[in-house]
Amino acid sequence: MSKQTCGACASGDSLSFDFTMAFQPIVDAAQGRIWGYEALVRGIDGEGAGKILSRVTEENRYQFDQACRVKAIEQAQSLFRDSDLYLSINFMPNAVYEPAACIKTTLETARRVGFSLDRIMFEFTEDERMTDTDHVAHIVAEYRKFGFMTAIDDFGAGYAGLNLLANLQPDLIKIDTQLVRDVHLNRSKQVIIAAIAAVARELDLKILAEGIEHEEELKVLQAAGIQLFQGYLFARPAIAELPMPLNYSAQVRRSAVA
Repeated sequence: MSKQTCGACASGDSLSFDFTMAFQPIVDAAQGRIWGYEALVRGIDGEGAGKILSRVTEENRYQFDQACRVKAIEQAQSLFRDSDLYLSINFMPNAVYEPAACIKTTLETARRVGFSLDRIMFEFTEDERMTDTDHVAHIVAEYRKFGFMTAIDDFGAGYAGLNLLANLQPDLIKIDTQLVRDVHLNRSKQVIIAAIAAVARELDLKILAEGIEHEEELKVLQAAGIQLFQGYLFARPAIAELPMPLNYSAQVRRSAVA
């Protein structure tokens, strides 16, 4: 850990830009209910994540990561209304220098607003390469002590491969959107996803397919044994509110937050 990095942790400097969170539902198809929501960064005027992330630098990476956690937990607590929904938060592994120290603000925020720690899931974002897998494994182990869930995002693309899965042993894996897209038309994708689902079952991991846009995709993925889903077929992210699934009938609506 460099002195510059340690200084970033200790400085307490605030960001030079503001942002908010949008929420997208994660649907449990087998149970016919909303499992949770993923918090996604957005501009305060509705700008997409790309515009906000373009302002993240090596110098402000830590402050941004911390601010995202705080904002996601605070907004989710006010929206979830003491339900049993899970909150999924993306975070940057390279912004966590010493897990025990860097998690303090998250713990303090959750306790301050009354959000249960075992309802928080941290997704390892693939926006940046995990340059030190041992360090990331240390983060996962430290988070597990507090009851947090962890997930590998974009599994099957970029740096999120089988070696990462073996080393990190997360609670959940999210199948990459590119594998999901038009899976009903591509036999190779079907075989690959079935194999990933089989590995997940053997390792007792939850598996989530993201980027679902068509009913045909959903049917194929359900047949592969996948239970959790996320994508435009159900709902687009909504800023500072919890969108209801559009295509999962009244059964989901009855289980949602009032």
